[in-house]
Amino acid sequence: MELIDGKKISQEIKQEIAMQVQSILAEGGKRPTLAAILVGHDGGSETYVANKIKACEECGFNSRLIRFESDVTEDKLLEAIRQLNDDDEVDGFIVQLPLPKHISEQRVIETIDYHKDVDGFHPVNVGRMAIGLPCFKSATPAGIMMLLERYNIPTSGKRAVVLGRSNIVGKPVATLLMQKGYPGNATVTVCHSATDNIKEICREADIIIAALGQPGFVKADMVKPGATVIDVGTTRVPDSTRKSGYRLSGDVDFENVAPLCSYITPVPGGVGPMTITSLMRNTLLAASKSVYE
Repeated sequence: MELIDGKKISQEIKQEIAMQVQSILAEGGKRPTLAAILVGHDGGSETYVANKIKACEECGFNSRLIRFESDVTEDKLLEAIRQLNDDDEVDGFIVQLPLPKHISEQRVIETIDYHKDVDGFHPVNVGRMAIGLPCFKSATPAGIMMLLERYNIPTSGKRAVVLGRSNIVGKPVATLLMQKGYPGNATVTVCHSATDNIKEICREADIIIAALGQPGFVKADMVKPGATVIDVGTTRVPDSTRKSGYRLSGDVDFENVAPLCSYITPVPGGVGPMTITSLMRNTLLAASKSVYE
């Protein structure tokens, strides 16, 4: 069993990005700029945005944070998005999700200029990804694909099972695994809450991507020996032994599943760091105008 070290790979890629930024600046180019809009004071969102700003520093990017209180009107938020769309200094930007219930997340996503949609959520980017055209790929699925590639994990002709059908992880990672090329070219099954015989389906998989948000869902009797298991789950579960009062739990029963695997990601330290690194890579692509000329 080999542990897939997302922290290590993330650091390597950020160093590579920083070197590319130095080359851009040496040739008289502009330093890439990523902006983030944060609504309210959700603890998880605050942490995610802080980590993204830190990653910008590591990569040599400029960053900009725009904050609103949770009672901001939808119209005011959409106006801020339009201003970023028109700001030539900003190469890419994100609106941190989730948003308060009175704001339509879909309307927000569709208002973002897809040329600057470094989260890869805009329907244009999603559609282009589905048919294999250049686009900004959503960050977590792109990070998973980078891990498979960096660890030279075989995917062509392999049976992959994706647990979860969310627009953020499940659907896009299934699409990427099906694409021709490497990593990809896999035979993909997507399972969800209405799937019958889910245990038997998983046992046939060479690769399992667990993105259900159900702690410990994937048990040892669902995994065939030698499989690769990618755990996307990050659920806070109570833990009185921790100072915070909780710990992060993945969707995989790691202790019992890991001995069966050829490769497995830990939680934390597996997929998580790669999500932010993918966002940094998308920002570099946006700055270089290499996706949309």
